[in-house]
Amino acid sequence: MSGTKDGGRKAKEANLRKHGSDFYKRIGAKGGRNGHTGGFAANRELASIAGRKGGIVSSRKGVKNGEGKERIYQPVWGE
Repeated sequence: MSGTKDGGRKAKEANLRKHGSDFYKRIGAKGGRNGHTGGFAANRELASIAGRKGGIVSSRKGVKNGEGKERIYQPVWGE
């Protein structure tokens, strides 16, 4: 019965029986400790660079204004 509500309930019961009553508390705590590893929130300059690159290569540039999909090359890294 995998993929159903009944199957999920049975899996939960089996996990609690095998691993103890605090199983979900322990795996949740692991995820919470690993959740602050960085990314764009930790490096705003990197987020800015990536956003600029994405905006430049966007294939929809000018489409909503009826200008077509013509791409204009703009250097990113001071080229």
